[in-house]
Amino acid sequence: MNLGLRALGIVFFSILFSASMGSSQESGTAKPLKVTSPAYENNKTIPSKYGCDGVNVNPAIRIENVPPGAKSLALLFDDKDAPRKTYVHWIVWNIDPAVKEIQEDSVPAGAVQGLNDFKKNTYGGPCPPTRPHRYALLVYALDARLNLDPKSGKVELEKAMERHIISKGQLMGVYRREKKK
Repeated sequence: MNLGLRALGIVFFSILFSASMGSSQESGTAKPLKVTSPAYENNKTIPSKYGCDGVNVNPAIRIENVPPGAKSLALLFDDKDAPRKTYVHWIVWNIDPAVKEIQEDSVPAGAVQGLNDFKKNTYGGPCPPTRPHRYALLVYALDARLNLDPKSGKVELEKAMERHIISKGQLMGVYRREKKK
């Protein structure tokens, strides 16, 4: 009888655990932030238009699944294969969380551009010296707006975002320099 009660207890707790897992998923645990671009697919080639061989403007960026508690978005675009680990090409913060798309060659109204590794407050497109490099476009949903000086770079941005990131998404791309004719 004792064995029967123990088995019944295990079954009861298994059902209870399964039901609670299902209900938390149904009640809307946040989907990860989704970052895409009509210019290129994840892990595919970034067109030369967006790099130093082209017009050198930012591609359009689409952002989905921003959590309801987000007060702002921040964006980092950097070279993951640079000789010193990363090379920052673009930094933007205090993007309105209602923004669903950043248009090509633009910065959302009210957003702040930080200092990239070119020492400019602008987008600087991919420009690897030799072989193809991988570039990560990271978008963070934050539970706060950031009070940063526009002369701030990646280190300052990451420090300011500590304990404020509620979701993030990434779009990877590869850039290869065009061969000179």
